[in-house]
Amino acid sequence: MLASGGPDSAALLLNMSRRFSRVIPLYIRAGLSWEKAELAAMHHFLRIARIPRVAAPRIMSLPSTDIYRGHWSLTRRKVPGAHSTDKSVYLPGRNLLLISKAAVLASLLKAGTIAIGTLKGNPFGDATRCFRYAISKAISFAMGTQIRVIAPFSRQHKEELIKMSAGLPLHLTFSCINPVQGIHCGRCNKCAERRNAFRRAGIPDATKYIHRPGPRDKSK
Repeated sequence: MLASGGPDSAALLLNMSRRFSRVIPLYIRAGLSWEKAELAAMHHFLRIARIPRVAAPRIMSLPSTDIYRGHWSLTRRKVPGAHSTDKSVYLPGRNLLLISKAAVLASLLKAGTIAIGTLKGNPFGDATRCFRYAISKAISFAMGTQIRVIAPFSRQHKEELIKMSAGLPLHLTFSCINPVQGIHCGRCNKCAERRNAFRRAGIPDATKYIHRPGPRDKSK
């Protein structure tokens, strides 16, 4: 399964461990500014969570700095803030790139399923059911073996996953796109999304943030 350091991936790991005899978290480095902090958080979470049937993570590289040249995800300039829209954090074709890399590894490992953490409300083309069907057909044809791409949470929101995974150390997961010394900044789009998902789930957010919102903050 494609893994990151976030609560969505934590929930996906738990879900996949209940459905398959072996789950391999695959983290693909693209050269984005938050990856060092995210990868460290993922390793820490996996060590503490100890989810059954989850293997050691595979770390692979797919450099994309030439594609996203000048983008905020590389430069850390004008990082989308707490009040920005979901579209502002879109990385063009990211699922396409990640799934393509994962598919080659899956074929070599004779794994027939690639799981991704797409959630309900994701507005982008490479997060749709049609896309997953089409790319499953394409990579199966290309690799000469049946490989399907699934998104078990495509009809659920982040707060639902947090509720489902309340027994996991979710405070160790990572969501920030502008971390400060490896800690959530508290001011970016993803920090706001994370904070509000915990609030809507009715679960205390033990995440450490550099900046916490004031009493008048009405981020999404």
